[in-house]
Amino acid sequence: MQLVQVLSIIVSALIFLFVIELIRRGAFKEKYALLWLLASVVLLVLSIWRRLLDYLALMFGFFYPPSFLFLLGFGFLLLITLHFSIVISNLSEKNKKLTQELGLIREEIDRIKKAGKF
Repeated sequence: MQLVQVLSIIVSALIFLFVIELIRRGAFKEKYALLWLLASVVLLVLSIWRRLLDYLALMFGFFYPPSFLFLLGFGFLLLITLHFSIVISNLSEKNKKLTQELGLIREEIDRIKKAGKF
């Protein structure tokens, strides 16, 4: 095994274990960690099984396998960005609805106070 391959196996395994530890501590929710776990497993498999990386790279038309890894990494980052954009959009909508409901509740409380019922 080459030093680069050993290093990539170690880094991939550490990423996987780090994500598992964050989930275990409750610092990382499972639904957000799924993409990270998937990416670390893919990196680990491609690090261990070098011929698979070479085969996949050639199958997709890449003559230099590390450039294929770069494409996979870029695709992973796009998926993470898309996922978090969806989460932020949903949270923004929920925040807007909560703010509107809070305004209506405050208006109702003020109306009840003015009527002398409170």
